[in-house]
Amino acid sequence: MRPLLTLLVAIGSVALAVAGEGDAVTTSRHRSYKDVVFADVDGHKLQLDLLLPEGEEKPPLLVFIHGGGWRGGTRKKCRVQWAVTHGYAVASISYRFTDVAIFPAQIHDCKGAIRWLRAHADHYGYDASRIAVAGSSAGAHLAVLLGTTGGVPELEGDVGGNRDQSSAVQAVINYFGPTDFILRSKTQPVLANSTGVGSYALLGGREKGRIDPDLARMASPVFYVSKGDPPLITFHGLGDARVLPDQAQRVTDVYHEHGLTAELHLVDGAAHGSKKLFEGRYREVALEFLGKHMRGR
Repeated sequence: MRPLLTLLVAIGSVALAVAGEGDAVTTSRHRSYKDVVFADVDGHKLQLDLLLPEGEEKPPLLVFIHGGGWRGGTRKKCRVQWAVTHGYAVASISYRFTDVAIFPAQIHDCKGAIRWLRAHADHYGYDASRIAVAGSSAGAHLAVLLGTTGGVPELEGDVGGNRDQSSAVQAVINYFGPTDFILRSKTQPVLANSTGVGSYALLGGREKGRIDPDLARMASPVFYVSKGDPPLITFHGLGDARVLPDQAQRVTDVYHEHGLTAELHLVDGAAHGSKKLFEGRYREVALEFLGKHMRGR
């Protein structure tokens, strides 16, 4: 196994260590497992990074899905890593990009990651019955889709195996993600149908020369919302020109129509990807949401 030099920084401590893939490195605040392979799809390794808080027995797990237009980005940029200092295990996962496969490959990968994390919960020591998912932008789309498609066979896939495990999640944090591609094609027609936009390739545009409307509907979380779906909280900047705030409003409205729990925080002065949505007051709001729905307090 090739050595990997890893620099880990925790609040109040710094650890420098040599570790192999999937080996643990411990700081005074958490244990870290890097580059853990949870699936191999046609030679394409899907990996995750896992942080576990020290001194917390069986903590809830928060899974993060990164953004990048379904064609880029990295799990190494985990925007909710701060949750580990509040007693949550945090996993940041990868998924196939559109240069490798189009939808529904991406949600198959995410569901495969959730099943793998459940299957290995006893080994790592977090609570498999309490899994929340958060995502930003494209990752938020996949996070909300995870929340709304529990038990939908065509979106389950068999990535990574562990089909005896559930891919359901217990709470969802949506950071400025698209939730209705049909609506987006109407309110952002130029952007939504542009060959330079990530969703164009995701929804079959590269193969067909146009976005496939059936695939656009299939990929839209709002069309799966049903009784029993997990609580949802959404943070979206009112200055977001990449993914309009109507996407946040739409999924919140549909949740409410079904009598489900959904919070919406529209933030003045925040553009797409704004750090403001992850810090200060809004971080506290996210932690309150997790505390209520993952810890019952």
